[in-house]
Amino acid sequence: MNLPRRTFLKALPVAGLLASCGKSSKLRLALNWKPDPEFGGFYAADFAKSGLDVELLPGGSGTPTVQMIGAGSAEFGIIQADELLLARARGNDVVALFAAFQNSPVGIMAHASRKAATLGDLLKSGTLAIESGLPFARLLKKKYGFDKVKIVPSPGGDLTTFLNDENFAQQCFVTAEPLQAKRKGVAVKVFPVSDIGYNPYTTVMAASGDFIRQNPDVVKKMVAAVREGWRMYLDNPALANAKMHSLNPSMELTSFAEIAEAQKPLLEARPLGKMTAERWSTLAAQLLELGDIPKAPAAEECFRAIE
Repeated sequence: MNLPRRTFLKALPVAGLLASCGKSSKLRLALNWKPDPEFGGFYAADFAKSGLDVELLPGGSGTPTVQMIGAGSAEFGIIQADELLLARARGNDVVALFAAFQNSPVGIMAHASRKAATLGDLLKSGTLAIESGLPFARLLKKKYGFDKVKIVPSPGGDLTTFLNDENFAQQCFVTAEPLQAKRKGVAVKVFPVSDIGYNPYTTVMAASGDFIRQNPDVVKKMVAAVREGWRMYLDNPALANAKMHSLNPSMELTSFAEIAEAQKPLLEARPLGKMTAERWSTLAAQLLELGDIPKAPAAEECFRAIE
């Protein structure tokens, strides 16, 4: 599932570039993964209709989108909410503008035959493949303990061990690996990480504070175009799926359609992409408790409500 990390060439900051160069300047939106349904609304968006010239930059494993925003090598980038809080704690003035996923798609996948009713049940035995350094993994350990389960590194999207070991559970995207297992004839039970109260916004479009302050009209148009793009994708994903499939032929077109349908419940909000101060404050408090950030920032510093 993982791709080689993209080469990252640090560029000079470009905050205010549009203000000085006019509407013809190209905007770059850096994605943190290769083209797939997670980004469907961005590929469905008609940016030109809003007078914007936008280039989508596909990413891969480890693409440093938050640094790209700070360095100015992309005006906009896709990050996760917890990543944004960590970046701000390190002095990177990155601000969220639109949250595509209202509920985190990250979960733990286990064999249905184990009949585990809760994550607590699941962690009483067997093996769990997980990125143990991630905040949700540490919260999971704090809540349930890992003393009765064997912890091994996450295999990414590789299901080889899972398919051959009934007692093997692994970290997953609820819209990806469970569908793959189902195609292989294996019934699974999925436990979303939101079950433990950890539910950061995901697939978040962000920009630097300087860029937002110096280009408010461009930012407003960008958010409006993205919101309309996601509405179009939710209503009819076929055209955007075909576009993304041409850029990412390693994923079957039928998989694009399946994932687009499976992720719908995670995306819906009124309006699409909305964020609240309460959600940001809760997440900041969790990261503060884990010691990941030295202090919880004011929620209003982390996002802009643009409707």
